[in-house]
Amino acid sequence: MAALTTVVVAAAATAVAGAVAGAGAGAAPGSGVGAAQVPQQNDSGFDTSGGIRPFQLQNWKQKVSRTKKAEFIRTAEKLRNQVINIEKDKHSHFYNQKSDFRSEQSMLEELENKLINSRKTERAKIQQQLAKIHNNVKKLQHQLKDVKPTPDFVEKLREMMEEIENAINTFKEEQRLIYEELIKEEKSTNNELSAISRKIDMWALSNLGAEKAFRAMSGKLPGDKVMPSTLPEEVVDFEKFLQQTGGRQGGWDDYDHQNFVKVRNKHKGKPTFMGEVLENLPGRTQDEVQQHEKWYQKFLALEERKKESIQNWKTKKQQKKEEIFKLKEKAENLSLLFHNKKEDNQKHKEEQRKKQKLAVEAWKKQKSLERSMRRASQVKEEEEKEKKQQKERRRQFKLKLLLESYAQQKKEQEEFLRLEKEMREKTEKAEKRKAAAEEISRFQERDLHKLKLKILDRQLKEDEKAEKQRKLAKLKEKVLRAEIHLFLLVLS
Repeated sequence: MAALTTVVVAAAATAVAGAVAGAGAGAAPGSGVGAAQVPQQNDSGFDTSGGIRPFQLQNWKQKVSRTKKAEFIRTAEKLRNQVINIEKDKHSHFYNQKSDFRSEQSMLEELENKLINSRKTERAKIQQQLAKIHNNVKKLQHQLKDVKPTPDFVEKLREMMEEIENAINTFKEEQRLIYEELIKEEKSTNNELSAISRKIDMWALSNLGAEKAFRAMSGKLPGDKVMPSTLPEEVVDFEKFLQQTGGRQGGWDDYDHQNFVKVRNKHKGKPTFMGEVLENLPGRTQDEVQQHEKWYQKFLALEERKKESIQNWKTKKQQKKEEIFKLKEKAENLSLLFHNKKEDNQKHKEEQRKKQKLAVEAWKKQKSLERSMRRASQVKEEEEKEKKQQKERRRQFKLKLLLESYAQQKKEQEEFLRLEKEMREKTEKAEKRKAAAEEISRFQERDLHKLKLKILDRQLKEDEKAEKQRKLAKLKEKVLRAEIHLFLLVLS
């Protein structure tokens, strides 16, 4: 509908400008000011400049104008029918009363009604402006029908034409500003749609990767589970934090989170990075970015505690190994010192069993912790592997887009070369036609010149013949007079 309105407005503005030009052209012959000099014609129907007859040119212009008008009307009618069909499809499918999303669609329907009312108001305003310009043009045409060659009348005409010109320029400027604003909104909308499209693609890739990782983990991990009590407290806190807040991205998708981290690292965590994050992520609000920043700070703190806990665990593990080794040495020394004493041996055995039991329990805890760490390491390796696969898929996708873009560009270039060739051929044909017309005109002028020479020669011959006849008659008259005079002399 907006496209149809734009076409109608442009056509109306063109019609008004044509009416103003027509009014100015109609005033010229009547007023005698700026009248065009009519080219002289010869007897053969061609003007002296070698062009086409004026009435033929006028007929050709009228025919072209009628063709353009008919084409415009057909295009407008076609667009109007398309708009009607689209509206029908939209109301039959999108605004279905039985739809499950009726509550959400009602909001869109309300917004659409507001936009329709806004377009109607804008259309009424444009029609009012065009009607005003049209009335002024009609008044000017009416004034031009009764031209008075007085300074006041000329000044009045000049003021009316300036008023019409100012109205048209104002109308064009308003429409230009509106179109520029619409272009800006279109660019912003395209950017948002592109970002949303990329996010949807990333979601699809992430879901596929998560499913593969889950299947791989379910097939590779052992059946026994490590009790949370065997893990360090910091590790448990970190895992709980990730489970409660939506994983390592804090509930965000990988695309948004990576952009957030990239911009944050670029600004080294300073608050000034918020503005750039909002520019790169048009789908996120400032509150969401601030909440994600708080989450990320806590995430970094817990991750640092986890790393420290793992380091402490490794240190304690080494210390326990050393203690166990010392206990073994001490037990061996005790067994050598008190092997002759039965009671001491019994005590020694009891202590040794206790120590062995403690050592076995420590060994079991160590193995359990090692299994949990190994499992976490496997999960991390799987995540890294999946990220690499996603990166490779994105690279292949970009390569595919580049190839498609290259193919499209090549196709457009071939089309451009073809059109250029056609235009060149048309230009050559036009030049040939022009040269032929010039040759025809030159031949006609030569024939006309020969005809004039023949007529002049014939006229000269006729003049010479008439002169001879006149001289002969005069001579006959003299002879007759002489004979009469001689006869009179004889009689006397």
